[in-house]
Amino acid sequence: MTTQTIHHLTNKKKFSFKNFFHESYSVGIILLICTLSSLILTNIKGLGEFYNSLWELEIPIIHELHLPHTLLHFINDALMAVFFFYVGMEIKREVIAGELSSPRRMLLPVVAAVSGVLFPALIFLIANAQSPYQAGWAIPTATDIAFSLGILSLLGSSVPHSLKIFLTALAIIDDLCAILIIALFYASDLNLIWLPGVIVSVLAIFFIIRYYKTKIGKRIVLILTIATWYCMYRSGIHSTFSGVVIAMLLPIDTIRIYERKLHLPVNFVILPLFALANTSILITAPALVSLSSSLSLGIFLGLFVGKPLGISLAIFGLTKSRILPHLSSSRWRQLIGVSILAGIGFTMSIFVSTLAFDDTVMQDTSKLSVLIASFLSMIVGYFWLRMAFRDGEKQLDSDRDSQS
Repeated sequence: MTTQTIHHLTNKKKFSFKNFFHESYSVGIILLICTLSSLILTNIKGLGEFYNSLWELEIPIIHELHLPHTLLHFINDALMAVFFFYVGMEIKREVIAGELSSPRRMLLPVVAAVSGVLFPALIFLIANAQSPYQAGWAIPTATDIAFSLGILSLLGSSVPHSLKIFLTALAIIDDLCAILIIALFYASDLNLIWLPGVIVSVLAIFFIIRYYKTKIGKRIVLILTIATWYCMYRSGIHSTFSGVVIAMLLPIDTIRIYERKLHLPVNFVILPLFALANTSILITAPALVSLSSSLSLGIFLGLFVGKPLGISLAIFGLTKSRILPHLSSSRWRQLIGVSILAGIGFTMSIFVSTLAFDDTVMQDTSKLSVLIASFLSMIVGYFWLRMAFRDGEKQLDSDRDSQS
């Protein structure tokens, strides 16, 4: 954060802690603080073991009910379902009445996002061909919407509105790709006997939402939502997918209401808890050595190189084929800067790391690699865009002088 940005924020008349929690950069700052705190606490002698074991504490009775029985599992399997519900609502709102509501609006972010998923996955698989790490191919495919938009917002009023819209749409479609990847490729020990329970619960929710709009109906929907989550959890399909399914059933006019209610608990309780629990990584000599492995290389190259390369090539292909209008050099630099920010994987990438590997060493190596690649994408993306906006302003001033 630059001195100019700090001065801009602290001199706003309406600046307060209340306003802070509604700024786009706030989630990224909180997650960064939680991540650094977790890494520090884990690596303090004496305290680190206690802190790490805290997340493995078993919750009484829950184990007997076949539910996520440790704090870590409860956060990843239950609380993150609420996060996916929140993301699912955002996707539906944008598709029905937002920036993705027409084929023309969808074209650029959809093609860019899909290309930005395929290239990192391909780079990871090339780096890890015929290795035991292949299950982690999806780790570098994700973009963290909170961090990427948070870093972009730190650049202040110089950011064009159209660029914010592009990054938002790109990150939303990227989230949808991540959700589908988790549902299709990271299901484990499928128990199909529970799938009828999922189907019946979802159908019941669909009809109650539309034909029984009363307080009792809402309570029944809540109970059925928990039943959907439980049946999906027991079926082997990752339980967080239930959040997306329920979100898609909501009428568009109620989505804003739920988003307002869930904004604070999701962004400032669930995501910080996720960051604290999943970045408890012990940095030892073997852990640092493992950063030279093909697993770490695949994740790093996937996020820091594959993401911007895939997105930039997609935009280049659309402009060369004249599907998109010609872009100025200034606009190109801005879009490349945004594609670098898309390499901030964090939440989704760390989450996929926990699904891809059972081995804690592989998980920790993956998470550490994600953090390094994401941090580098933040720094490079921020300064790249800062220079791009400064050059754009100089070019604009030069054009004005020549016209006068």
